[in-house]
Amino acid sequence: MIFQHIEGLIQKAVEVALIEPGDRIYTRNRVINLLNLESFPENVEAVTADSIPNLLEKMIAYAVENNVIEDVFDEKEILTANIMNCFVARPSDVNNVFWNEYQQSAKAATDYFYNLSKNSNYIQMNRIKKNIHFKASSIYGELDITINLSKPEKDPEQIKREREMKQIVGYPKCLLCVENEGYTGRTGYPARANHRVIRVPLLEENWYLQYSPYVYYNEHSILLAEEHRDMKIDKGAFERLLTFTEKFPHYFIGSNADLPIVGGSILSHDHYQAGNYEFAMTNAADAFSFELSEFTDVSASVLKWPLSVVRLNSDDKSKLLQAADHILQTWRNYSDDSSEVKAFSDDTPHNTITPIARMRDGAYELDLVLRNNRTSDEHPMGIFHPHADVHHIKKENIGLIEVMGLAVLPARLKEELAEIQNFLLGESNDVADYHQEWAGQIMKENGLLSDHAQAERLLEKELGKKFTRVLEDAGVFKERNAFERFIEAINK
Repeated sequence: MIFQHIEGLIQKAVEVALIEPGDRIYTRNRVINLLNLESFPENVEAVTADSIPNLLEKMIAYAVENNVIEDVFDEKEILTANIMNCFVARPSDVNNVFWNEYQQSAKAATDYFYNLSKNSNYIQMNRIKKNIHFKASSIYGELDITINLSKPEKDPEQIKREREMKQIVGYPKCLLCVENEGYTGRTGYPARANHRVIRVPLLEENWYLQYSPYVYYNEHSILLAEEHRDMKIDKGAFERLLTFTEKFPHYFIGSNADLPIVGGSILSHDHYQAGNYEFAMTNAADAFSFELSEFTDVSASVLKWPLSVVRLNSDDKSKLLQAADHILQTWRNYSDDSSEVKAFSDDTPHNTITPIARMRDGAYELDLVLRNNRTSDEHPMGIFHPHADVHHIKKENIGLIEVMGLAVLPARLKEELAEIQNFLLGESNDVADYHQEWAGQIMKENGLLSDHAQAERLLEKELGKKFTRVLEDAGVFKERNAFERFIEAINK
């Protein structure tokens, strides 16, 4: 069947314009070499008709069964990426097509690149389909809840190999470096042979656009610096974000904060996240507006949102940048004992911002989410971090994606929620100890349930409540008068 699978993959690649019909023989020969095949039948009957990810899975199964590779996660990943690299154009060609499409429209360019990233299996669509996703109503709007099942668990042999090798290789320096483009991969480091990036000049620097291999929302993309340097939130970062939205007005773009606890998972490489998606925070209403005494050309408001967000809007990018930088500098040095906000512990800074930029009705818009990473004896993981009573659902950092209203919850919850459903239905169950109090409370409020669909809907609703609490914990100002004190500091 391997020949039918190869022909099926080639046919599919032609259909989605990864290759031209004239590339068939060349591409086939590259693929059969990777599978240790020396020849190919003159005629292949019953060509396998399937999706690219499914065809790849069939080919990898053949490779394992025929000892081309061992049945180890990294070897399978590397071969999969190497096979698809036979179908993906060189980086310069991909960039040329992208910028040619850009002459038609920015959306045409990103549509081309997004489809390429999916068709080349760099974006792992089969794995992403495994994620559980639903909407949950809240007083702040419709929140997105995702239980992340797309990242496969490592098998015991993979873990053993990583322990045995323990080699320190400094290339690429991290998962976000531009040097990952086309990198074969190794034990403990992901395969990127089929990975391509788009060069996007910003403020006299080269930045590179790519899509996340595990997209959490539509066109989930990453913009990374050419230089491997720490993340930094400053006026330059704000300007890059706004300049990017000029180039790609159909995308929002934002940055994780640049401090531990409130920052993202990778603080060692300057990068932003973008995409073509409207989060709940995008459409959040104003709680109240206020004047910026020094920046009358910039409208300002505080959002009705669980985190503490200042929204700025202006037709004048320069004035908007000045206002945003002034708010950042004020916040960096701002303390308010009654809100438990402290700017520094000795020389250690605690205040920073998670910024999000977009174009709205032809004007520039910048959301500044105030963050503080201080800890205390009562909250050792962070005062403005999910508190202990919600850790059974989420205790990881609240980064950019969560800030905007999309929960990325751990895979363990799939099985754990199933046990809670059984409990609510009066069936045999094994509810985890850390869920016992929550499950008991839901039962007390709703009684014994009799319908599985009802139990599922109820748990989705309750998860939404928990995520709302997670976000509220991360808000630095719990009351309007606390926010107004900060606004007074801005306007001094």
